[in-house]
Amino acid sequence: MPSFKIAVLKGDGIGPEIVQSALQVLEKVGELFGYSFTFEEGLIGGVAIDQKGDPLPQETLELCLKSDAVLLGAVGGPKWDDLPTHKRPEKGLLGIRKALDLYANLRPAKVYEPLISSSPLKDDIVRGTDFIVVRELTGDVYYGEPRGVFRENGKRVGINTMRYTEDEIRRVVRKSFEIARGREKKLTSVDKSNVLEVSALWREIVQEESKNFPDVEVEHLYVDNCAMQIVRRPSSFDVIVTGNIFGDILSDEAAVITGSLGMLPSASIGDKHALYEPVHGSAPDIAGKGIANPIATILSASMMLRYSFGLTQVADTIEKAVEIALQRGYRTPDIYTEGTKKVGTKEMTEAIISALEDLCESS
Repeated sequence: MPSFKIAVLKGDGIGPEIVQSALQVLEKVGELFGYSFTFEEGLIGGVAIDQKGDPLPQETLELCLKSDAVLLGAVGGPKWDDLPTHKRPEKGLLGIRKALDLYANLRPAKVYEPLISSSPLKDDIVRGTDFIVVRELTGDVYYGEPRGVFRENGKRVGINTMRYTEDEIRRVVRKSFEIARGREKKLTSVDKSNVLEVSALWREIVQEESKNFPDVEVEHLYVDNCAMQIVRRPSSFDVIVTGNIFGDILSDEAAVITGSLGMLPSASIGDKHALYEPVHGSAPDIAGKGIANPIATILSASMMLRYSFGLTQVADTIEKAVEIALQRGYRTPDIYTEGTKKVGTKEMTEAIISALEDLCESS
């Protein structure tokens, strides 16, 4: 029986509740499809500060490095807001991304038919939307040097440097082509090459890499135009690849059109390691109430099966089970509308597991 070791970092707020739901789903698909998953827990974020005095303890990092993949809940909360910046829970997340060399962030934007009315866009525009934003995660203006606030002629000047090496661009572009090849074979590269030299290099490397993927259609868009097209024609996109700052903005725009952050998974991937987590935060105001939406974390686990373990069929089945649970009318409070069944975290998880069992029985 194939076996996979998963580092489980439940984190803060609703993290423990939603991660537990994902683990239940993984255990069920292991039972149904004949796979074995070993879960080992580590501390990260606020809970790690409380117990170890560090948002990313060394033992957590060592656990992640020796695991096949990492599943994370959420970090942070008002309890730790007054700590110095370098001691806050979010530093644990940034630290683990750097230590595992996770250079590509994957943010799916999928509109489920039962939730189509939740989107701020018209039904006929958003129907069928199912794309992924691949954001380069380790370069660009967030990390380029020089940076800071300086004095020039007695006046303050703020400086950030947009910088990319050829290798940084090529690896995320190549990863995006591989992802597109496994989907609808269409890649949209987003830049601002008409005014930025770094974007001109980006586009040049995309064109070079496209020769290695002749079966993938390539579209180039300037970032401002892409922002408009995501609203005009979201269902036309398949995989969007772009730099760190453009991806930061576009992935949040894409998230809004789906209608609920509680539905959105993500992955941060490198060549050797990968971390999977829901897009939403720790939601401390509802922690412990049993009403958190577990779907984003369950779908993050599905992404793990797809991208780290190559279990495409299993991942497809989980996603279909989520859709069936929604079709059957189950809704956590964040996505509830009149006429549907308002349920908590436990009941939504059970509805998805029931749909998994039904799918396997009928196949």
